[in-house]
Amino acid sequence: MTPLLSEEAFSSVRPLHSGGGRGLFRYPHGERRQAVNPGRSTCAVHAGERGERPYHALTTPVVQTSTFTFQDTEDLVRFMRSRMWGEVQGRVDYGRYGNPTVTAAEQKLAALEGGEAALLLSSGMAAVTLVFLSFLSAGTHLILTDDCYRRTRQFARQFLRRWGIEVTVVPMGDYEALEQAIRPKTRLIFSESPTNPYLRVLDLPRVVEIAHRHGVKVAVDATFATPINQRPLEFGVDLVIHSATKYLGGHNDLLAGVVIGAAPLINLLRETQAVVGAVLDPHTAYLLIRGLKTLALRVTHQNESALQVARFLEHHPLVRRVYYPGLPSHPDHAIAVAQMEGFGGVVSFELATDLAGTVAFVDALQIPRIGPSLGGVESLVNQVALTSYYDLGPEGWAEVGISAGLVRLAVGVEDPQDLIADLAQALEVAAHAEGSSGWLEAVSPVPLEQATSA
Repeated sequence: MTPLLSEEAFSSVRPLHSGGGRGLFRYPHGERRQAVNPGRSTCAVHAGERGERPYHALTTPVVQTSTFTFQDTEDLVRFMRSRMWGEVQGRVDYGRYGNPTVTAAEQKLAALEGGEAALLLSSGMAAVTLVFLSFLSAGTHLILTDDCYRRTRQFARQFLRRWGIEVTVVPMGDYEALEQAIRPKTRLIFSESPTNPYLRVLDLPRVVEIAHRHGVKVAVDATFATPINQRPLEFGVDLVIHSATKYLGGHNDLLAGVVIGAAPLINLLRETQAVVGAVLDPHTAYLLIRGLKTLALRVTHQNESALQVARFLEHHPLVRRVYYPGLPSHPDHAIAVAQMEGFGGVVSFELATDLAGTVAFVDALQIPRIGPSLGGVESLVNQVALTSYYDLGPEGWAEVGISAGLVRLAVGVEDPQDLIADLAQALEVAAHAEGSSGWLEAVSPVPLEQATSA
C-alpha cells in the first residue's frame, strides 16, 4: 500500500487551531466571512445552509442524482481542466465525488467542530478505516489505545497487519507507554475519547504534545462526546472522527460517519474515498442535517439526565461500580472537567450479580429497548458481554476485561425521573434472580455455570 500523501506533504500539515472552535458560515450570494461568535446551537441550525436555494426554500433540498451534466463540450473541458489543476470548487460530475446536500451537511459539521473541512462517509467504521488507509502503508506503524470499539481493533490487528502495517495497542491512560511505543515509522496515534465501554477520557493536550514532538498525527474518535461537549481540534488534534449514526443524526434512523480537520488532510481523505467508495447518499445527508439542528438541545438534556442516572446508580447496593466521567469516582474525572463542557449520555455500570441476574435486570427494564447503538432520542441498553463480546465466552471476557455484569445504558431524551424509577424496579427484579438459568443454557457459548461465575 502506498499513501496518497507524500512523507514531506504529510509532515507539513500543521495542527489546526480554530480559535475557540467557531466555524465559518455560508452566507447569501456565496461569500464567506467570520461569524461573530455563534453559539453551538446557532451553528447547528444555520452553518452550511445560508446560500441561495432553488425556489427560495428554507430547508436544504435533497439533490437526488448520481450524475451532473454540462451545457456543452466547452463547459465540460473547462471543468476537466479546472479539476486537473485543483481549481474546481462546488462542482462535480459524478455522485461519488460529491453532492450539494452532502456538502451542506459537511459544512455544518466542520463549523460545529471548528474545522476547516469535513468529509462524510457511509458509516462510522468507513470513516475510521478510511483514515487508516489514507495515512498508513506497508512498513509504517499505528498506535491504538486498548479501550476502543472492538471492530476498530479488529480492523487494525487483522487487516492492517495483513498489509504489512505494524500495530501496537497501549493501555488507555498510560502516556509513558504510549510515548515508548512510538517508532521512526509511526505515522498515527488513534484513540476514542470518551471510550467504549468504560468512558475513559484521553488527555488531549498531553497526547498531542507527545505525538507532534515525534512528527506523528493524532486522530480521535469523539462519537461519545459530540462537538457540544468536546472539540478535540481546539487541543491540537489533527483529525476528529464521529459515527454520525449516533448523536449527530440523533434519531436511530441513519448510518453515517464523518472526519473533520485541516483542509489538506480532508482533501487527502476525499481522494481515497473517490477510489474506495463508501460515500453518503443525499437523502441520508438530509436526515443528518435535520438531526443536527437539534443536536445542542438533545445532547444538553442527555448530559443532565445521564448525570442524574449515574448518581442514582452509584448509590444503589446492587451496583458494584459506575463508569461515567461526570462522577468524581471516575479515573479521568479531572481530565473530563478540564476538557469537556458536558459528560455525555452514556453510563456504563457493573452489577453485583451474576450473568442471570444481569439478564433479569436488562429484561425487566420498561423504557430502554435492548439494542447495540447509542445517541438517539430513545434510550437503549445492552449487556456488553452478550452483545459485542458474546462469541468470546467467560474466559474471553476476562481476558479483555469485560464482566458478565457490565451494562451500557445510552440515555435518550426521556424524563430522567422516569428512567431512574425504571432502573430501580429492574434492579429489584435482578436482586432475586441470581442463578436462574432457563433459556441461557441454550444460547451461552460455554456452559452456563462458567458464565455465571465470570
